[in-house]
Amino acid sequence: MEHKQFKGHVILLPYPSQGHINPLLQFAKRLASKGVKATLATTHYTVNSICAAHIGVEPISDGFDEGGFSQAGNVDFYLKSFKEEGSRSLSQLIQKFKDSSTSVTCVVYDSFLPWALDVAKQHGIYGASFFTNSAAVCSIFSRIHHGRLALPLTPESKPLMLPGLPPLNFRDLPTFLRFPDSYPAYLAMKLSQYSNLNEADWVFDNTFEDLEGKEAKGVSELWQAKLIGPMVPSAYLDERIKGDRGYGSSLWKPLSEECLEWLETKPSQSVVYISFGSMVSLTEEETEEIARALEESNLHYLWIVRETEQKKLPKWFLESNKEKGMVVTWCNQLEMLAHPAVGCFVTHCGWNSTLEGLSLGVPMVGVPKWADQLTDAKFVEEIWGIGVRAKEDAEGVVRREELIKGLKEVMEGERGKDIKSNANKWKELAKKAISEGGSSDECINKFVQHLMAIVEQIN
Repeated sequence: MEHKQFKGHVILLPYPSQGHINPLLQFAKRLASKGVKATLATTHYTVNSICAAHIGVEPISDGFDEGGFSQAGNVDFYLKSFKEEGSRSLSQLIQKFKDSSTSVTCVVYDSFLPWALDVAKQHGIYGASFFTNSAAVCSIFSRIHHGRLALPLTPESKPLMLPGLPPLNFRDLPTFLRFPDSYPAYLAMKLSQYSNLNEADWVFDNTFEDLEGKEAKGVSELWQAKLIGPMVPSAYLDERIKGDRGYGSSLWKPLSEECLEWLETKPSQSVVYISFGSMVSLTEEETEEIARALEESNLHYLWIVRETEQKKLPKWFLESNKEKGMVVTWCNQLEMLAHPAVGCFVTHCGWNSTLEGLSLGVPMVGVPKWADQLTDAKFVEEIWGIGVRAKEDAEGVVRREELIKGLKEVMEGERGKDIKSNANKWKELAKKAISEGGSSDECINKFVQHLMAIVEQIN
C-alpha cells in the first residue's frame, strides 16, 4: 500500500452556533480534499450534531457541557467561561496529538474566539483567523477597532463613505454600530476579533474575489484577508468533493424529505422559500404580517419556523393555507434552494444564507432584522442586484403590503427578469471562484503548500 504524504494537521475551532459551524466545517472538508488532516474541535453540547466524511471531530469545553449557551443564560458569562475552559481543553487537544505522527500544524479559529491564537502560540504552532462575515462588514469593524471610526455611527444626514465600500446610509449599518448600547457583549465580541489579529499567520474570509475583492482591498492595510469562499457544499458548486451535499452539521432535526416530496408537485420557480435562519426571533406581529402576505399573494410557499417560534403562528393561517403552502421546523436549506420549484428566497440576509442564495442563483427578498444583516441586504439589492430589500415601517415591522410588493417584483415583474439574470451570473462566478484554478481555490492551495513546507521543515 502506497504511503500517503502527511501534508499537515489543522484543528478548526468554530463558535458553536449553526451559522459558524457550517463554514468552518466546509473549510475542513476543502482542506481534507487536498490531503490535509482536518479535525473540527467543537463544544461537548454540539459535538454529536457533526458528521462529515474524512473529518475528525473532537470535543472541547465551554464550561457548559450539558446545554451550551442556553445553560449559561448570559452572553458575558458564557464568553468568559468559553475563553477559560476552551483555552484549557484546546491546549489538551493539541497536546494529545503532539507525540503522534499527526501533530497539529495550525489552528484555524473562528474570529469570535481570538484566545485560540494565544493557545496555538503557546504550543509553538501556527494560527489562522477565520471570519464568517462579509468583507464589507469586516472593513467597518476593523476601522472602529483601529480608531478610524468613532461610535455611535450616525450618518442620518449624509452616507458613511469608506474606501472600497459603496455609500452606506443609516439603515445599511450594523445595529451594533448605530446603537452600541443595545448589545454591548456582542459589540465587544465583534471588536475583539481584531484584538490580536496582527499576530495571526493567516486571515481567511468566507467570500470571494469577484464578489468582494474591492471591499477587501479597501481595508487591506488593516485587515489582510485571503478570500476563500463561498464555503458552500461542493455538490452545488464545483462537484469536486464526492457526496458533499450538506454541511454535515445540524443542531435541529431536518424534515427535508417531506419538503422535497411537496416541492416535486409544484411548477418550476413557483414557490417562495422563507427562512430567518437559526438565530432571528420574530415578534407575533411580524409573524402575522408574513402570514397575511403569503395568504394575499396567492403564491406557493415553504416556510421554516423553528419549534420555539411555532407558537407565534396565527391559528387561522395554519388551518386555511394547507393547499398553498407548507410550514416546517427545519430542513436542509441548500436542497430546497437548489430545487427547480423554488423561485424566491425570503431571507434575513445572514451571511451564510446570502452566500447560499447567491451560489445557487436564487433571487431574494431581504428582510434583515439586526446585526450585519442590514449591510448584507444593501449589497443584495443595490450592489449585486440579486434581490430586493423590504422596507420596515416606523415601528421596525415589514408590513404585508411591502412584502407582497417585493415578492411580486422578484417573481413576476420586469425587474424580476434582471434580478434572475444577475442571480445566474453570480451563481457562475461563485462556482468559478472555488473550482480548480479559481481565486478562492488558489488561496486554499497556497495555504496547503505552506502547511506542507512547515511539515517538511519539522521533519
